[in-house]
Amino acid sequence: MSALNHSELLKLKRWNTPTICNGWEQITRHETGGTVGFNLEETTDFMPHMGPMVGYAVTVKIEPGNPVHKQKEGVWDAYRAYIASVPGPKIVVVQDLNKPATYGSFWGEVNSNVHRALGCVGTITDGAIRDLDEMMNAGFKALARRLAVSHAFSTPVEWGCEVEVFGRKIQSGQLIHADKHGFLVIPAEDEEKLLDAAIFMDNNECNTIIAAARSSSGKPKEQILKELNEASKQFDDAVKQKFGSKELK
Repeated sequence: MSALNHSELLKLKRWNTPTICNGWEQITRHETGGTVGFNLEETTDFMPHMGPMVGYAVTVKIEPGNPVHKQKEGVWDAYRAYIASVPGPKIVVVQDLNKPATYGSFWGEVNSNVHRALGCVGTITDGAIRDLDEMMNAGFKALARRLAVSHAFSTPVEWGCEVEVFGRKIQSGQLIHADKHGFLVIPAEDEEKLLDAAIFMDNNECNTIIAAARSSSGKPKEQILKELNEASKQFDDAVKQKFGSKELK
């Protein structure tokens, strides 16, 4: 399923999501203005101190406001078997079918520990989480819409399917990079070159525009503008030399 090994995923985790997005924009053939890629709606990282998380999506839909789902037998066993069958690291992407209402949370101390044991590093859910301190103690990161008190009738309804969270459709198996800024869903064909592109773009910024801006103290404004313009051109030239021009799909 994965084009990247665990070592490469850990290297991606060292960078924030905007930096990864900067690299992705240079290598993808997709339009980068929001038709694919990042979340379109606001989400909250409830564990920003844990830094970024990187993993492959496992997907599930829930409907905590509907008691009918709790009456079905064997659901949790089948769902956990699905989670266990997918190689890690994994990010559980949960679509709450009750949105915009919030009746209960799929996540808490118990479920976060269970999923951690099954190779999951965190979740993105357009529903709620609870037991925030206990989830952090489990080392399970969460981007979510809000906190909640109850789990209500929170049961897997459908899994391994396409879900839509925060305005973005996600398929099981897609690579995700997420942090306090939001999340990026990376097309499979872009995985292999992603790390190199992100590192290059970060170095390029430091070597050109940021260096010129940080060395401006005490200089007359005319010189500052001249150096910034020169640095911007150097930045653009380096990008063109590295990546050339690209054709959109």
